[in-house]
Amino acid sequence: MIVGIPKEIKDNEYRVSMTPQGIHQLVLMGHTVLVETKAGEGSRFLDDEFEQAGARMICQAEDVWARSDMIVKVKEPLPSEYKYLRPGLLLFTYLHLAASEELTRAMVKSGVTGVAYETVELANGTLPLLTPMSEVAGRMSIQVGAHYLERHAGGRGKLLGGIPGVRPANVVIIGGGVVGTHAAQVALGMGASVTLMDINLDRLRFLSEILHGNFTTWVSSPLDIARAVRRADLVIGAVLVKGGKAPRLVTREMVSEMKPGSVIIDVSVDQGGCVETTHPTTHSDPIYFVAGVLHYGVANMPGAVPRTSTHGLANATLPYIAKFANLGFAGAVNSDQALARGVNILQGQITYPAVAEAFNLPYVPLPELM
Repeated sequence: MIVGIPKEIKDNEYRVSMTPQGIHQLVLMGHTVLVETKAGEGSRFLDDEFEQAGARMICQAEDVWARSDMIVKVKEPLPSEYKYLRPGLLLFTYLHLAASEELTRAMVKSGVTGVAYETVELANGTLPLLTPMSEVAGRMSIQVGAHYLERHAGGRGKLLGGIPGVRPANVVIIGGGVVGTHAAQVALGMGASVTLMDINLDRLRFLSEILHGNFTTWVSSPLDIARAVRRADLVIGAVLVKGGKAPRLVTREMVSEMKPGSVIIDVSVDQGGCVETTHPTTHSDPIYFVAGVLHYGVANMPGAVPRTSTHGLANATLPYIAKFANLGFAGAVNSDQALARGVNILQGQITYPAVAEAFNLPYVPLPELM
């Protein structure tokens, strides 16, 4: 199979979808890997490293897309890349289709096959290709939040962990999954007072056992979310609906009752956001204010630490990339139910229910198209 790795073009997206080590393994299996020149520059991987690993370096993005059987990316295609989508092409990347009707319709129209990292799901319900980036985003959410709580950055001027005799900041985390757990770990390590909210009692019991310090768990409900957010200095939105749009749990009214200079980091923004007042922002223009509350809505947070993120993502995706390359699309999907769950679009049809529901579009079960 010919595997293509184009350079990411999203604002300040410095990750690359494969490392030289991964490319070397694919080449040893007999596959051809095309890499756009400077694709790894943002992650400090040189073209020479890719070439020494066996990749063929290609100067133009359009040539990488046109000559490849499978394109492996980090982020979803942007409008300028829609023209590269075509029947017979397999696109393997983070898609987050439920957050973008425009992209969904473009992919359906093109006839491309789209497999989303974020919906590849193991039998136990875990999301192996979303987990590493959720770990990064969860940890980053606290260090970003701590920065924006500083007065010169627009925040209340509070030190996250306080000092002896001075109370620490109140951090409220909505969602107890991978993002929320890693956010809580870092916040507690920095000395903050942390309240984590979730609807799953078993998950709250588990987190109460493994996390220690100034840590409280609450069952999530509209009334309790309002109470928690009102007293928060930093709110982390960490809600995940697998493959679907995040529910709006923090309303505009709740935001209006927060203290001026409080900070909201909505990690769920790439799936529409769990805060009514959040919208996607970029690394070059990351924040805005609503009712005096600082909002951070960067949808590709791990792109700010591309070296760590690239290694973490590539470690997780390589076995699945190799399966597609070795067995072809049908062979890989038929042999691996986790990959089958990752298929969002095939032959111009939406095959993932949550995506179809998000935009009231037709849904066709994958087996009917295979």
